[in-house]
Parts: sequence; C-alpha cells; structure tokens
Amino acid sequence: MPETPEAFSRVDVTDAAAAMLRHLATTHGQLMFHQSGGCCDGSSPMCFPVGMFRVGASDILLDTLHVDGIHPVEVYMSRSQFEYWKYTHLTIDLVDGRGSGFSIEAPEGKRFMIRSRMLDDSELEAFGLATHGAVAP
Repeated sequence: MPETPEAFSRVDVTDAAAAMLRHLATTHGQLMFHQSGGCCDGSSPMCFPVGMFRVGASDILLDTLHVDGIHPVEVYMSRSQFEYWKYTHLTIDLVDGRGSGFSIEAPEGKRFMIRSRMLDDSELEAFGLATHGAVAP
C-alpha cells in the first residue's frame, strides 16, 4: 500500500469509541485493531492488547489512530479483504450490545463496529486509486 499524505486517513474513530479505547488502555495497555473478515462476528473491528493477536504476512496496516491520552492504535486488515474495502474510509464506532468474545470491549456491554463511506476524489488520488479519464458506465 503506498504511503499517503498525513492529511488523509483510511480509518477514523468516533468520540464514543475513543473514550472506550482510553478506558480499555488503562487496564490492558497499548491496543490494536484487526478488521475481522466476517468469521465470528460479522465484519467487526476486533480490539486486542498489543501482542495478544499476531499480525501475519497477509495482513496490512491500514492506518494508525491517534487518540488523546493513549499510545497510537494500529489498525490491520488481511490483504485479501483489503481488496474489497480499498475504496472505502472506515470509522470505528461504539454501540450498545455484546459483540465477539474475542474483542476486549465485550465484557463492557458495548461493541466496536465499522461504519464506512466511499472515498472522495481527493482521497482516491492520495491513495493512488484514481482512474484518470475513466468513463462512468
């Protein structure tokens, strides 16, 4: 994945999710996300203490979240799944309900979820995904 200007991101976090990350970091230390491929809990972002989930050669770093008060939180996804999501911007949100038992927010009665939108033209350009001169079908 090509490096992009800092003004552009592939992943963001809502205020509610950021507050939960700060809460979880006080107990678990430095955190990371892996965007699930749909196996156990749909396509939910799974949150783990760094070192609890092994990132493999087929995983890519989508972005790093900068949440005030805690270490940066890296967000990963499998390379094959990224092919389906590469034209989208992801926002990690927090909602009521119990998600997967694998993600560390589960005991809190909350779960992280992904909201997505299509990348705009400037983002497509920054990420090297723009198709110059393409004609819409």
